[in-house]
Order: sequence, then structure tokens, then C-alpha cells
Amino acid sequence: MKTIIKLEEAALFILGIFLFNYLHFEWWWFLVLILAPDLSMLGYLFGNKSGAFFYNVFHHKGIALLIYALGYYLNIETIQLAGIILFSHSAMDRIFGYGLKYEKGFKYTHLGEIGK
Repeated sequence: MKTIIKLEEAALFILGIFLFNYLHFEWWWFLVLILAPDLSMLGYLFGNKSGAFFYNVFHHKGIALLIYALGYYLNIETIQLAGIILFSHSAMDRIFGYGLKYEKGFKYTHLGEIGK
């Protein structure tokens, strides 16, 4: 089952690259910004509850899709870019086993415990 999930997430990551290709940004922007959502881990400086909240907001694909749709509707490419980066980053994280976080600690995710 893990292989199927990883393949699905890889397909979603490729979809993010596909959507990025339709924007008028240089490719290096994708490479520079793809790790930016991990700045949300700074929320863990304020405890597990805050850390999980901020991490999950920046790694939730539904929120990413809403941001992208808003940018598409308003025809603002920077908002579309933000949505694509959030979406692609979340897919990439899930390929490596990093899921949405539970409040009991960073290593506890909806995909299972990290490091097991």
C-alpha cells in the first residue's frame, strides 16, 4: 500500500510541475520555493500544538488548491504560484513519508510515525 501512495503522490507532484509550466515564472523559482513551506516548522518553537497547527495549514492540499483556485479566478499568477508550491511541496513530503502532524509531536503523522 505504501508504494501505491508514493506513486499517487509522485503523480500529484508532477501535476504541480505541469501547472507551474503554465505560469510566466522562470523555472528556478520552483526550485527555490519548493522548500519554503517547511518554514512552518518554526511553529514547533512554541510547542507541539502550535507546531502541528502551522505545519498542517502549510501542508494541507485542500488549502493549497483553494489558494491556487483563488489566484486562477483573480488572474493573479503570484497567488497561483503560492498554491502550486504548497500543493507540490505537500506531495513531495508525502512521497518521503511526512504526513500531516498530530499534536503529540512532529514524528506522529497521519501516515504513521516517522522513522519507523
